[in-house]
Amino acid sequence: MYQPETYGLALLFMILSMLCWGSWANSMKLCPGYRFQLFYWDYVIGLIAGAILWGSTLGSLGTVGRSFYADVAHTGTSAILLALAGGAIFNIANLLLVAAIDIAGLAVAFPIGIGLALVVGAISSYVISPKGNPFLLFGGIALVVAAIVFDAVAYRLRETERTAMSRRGIVISLIAGLLMGTFYPFVSKAMTGQGGPGPYSVLFFFALGVAICAVPVNYIFMRFPLDGDKPASMRVYWEAPGRWHVWGVVGGAIWGTGAMANFVASQAHIVGPAVSYSIGQGATMISACWGVFVWHEFSAAPARSKASLKWMFLFFLGGLTAIACAPIFS
Repeated sequence: MYQPETYGLALLFMILSMLCWGSWANSMKLCPGYRFQLFYWDYVIGLIAGAILWGSTLGSLGTVGRSFYADVAHTGTSAILLALAGGAIFNIANLLLVAAIDIAGLAVAFPIGIGLALVVGAISSYVISPKGNPFLLFGGIALVVAAIVFDAVAYRLRETERTAMSRRGIVISLIAGLLMGTFYPFVSKAMTGQGGPGPYSVLFFFALGVAICAVPVNYIFMRFPLDGDKPASMRVYWEAPGRWHVWGVVGGAIWGTGAMANFVASQAHIVGPAVSYSIGQGATMISACWGVFVWHEFSAAPARSKASLKWMFLFFLGGLTAIACAPIFS
């Protein structure tokens, strides 16, 4: 399988993961009116397809470890269960976060969920594999969390009608954040140990975990939406335009590509999972860039909102720079 041999290449993989994780949601914007619970079925298909595609290409090249299919065949039961568990946890967290956004709004749910996920995921991953300068790593994480707060302030100031914060939405955001930060240590643990499986096969089992968990959990969310909307019907899924299904698959494949890049970078020499995951969570800045420069979500926003966005970008860039330098000065 292919594994970056220099920190520069590993950093490129981490940046790719940040770009993909911050961009996949654009595929949802291209399906206006399509319920997320229905979109999610195609998203899962794309995630599995992406895992197989990258395993059959990069995972089967190079001289490091076993090739993808041999690695899948030789992966131990404990590593498979850890990767499946990571996928199941991520699936529940992802569905809860979207429900929280519908209830409490992006400005409340996203910073709470992603901010908490960043802190929990980075600290727990560092405990499992303590690589990188801790002062630069956690100082950078603090700057990224501050940037997420400025992002939230920008969205709140943009709203013309402020709705009261829903306690239920905040609680769901907290649960989603805890779960979102918990899935990555399972993935990291699955790849540790002498002769452990590589990141490509772990991604494949992770995607299977997402799919297995999505069948009962997403069906429950279809029948009993947490946002109080009417139940979603599979009839609407089958009647949806073909291009919506295509965009769902593309969205899943893009997220899977980001996961591949992140998992691979986490196994590079001196990088470690805490650094890789933290840079990947810079996806918040990427999604904000899409909203500002492509979808023009802030074209009519007040000046204070745009000022908060500037501070958000500055804190994000400072935080990501500190995190990127953590392996170099370890």
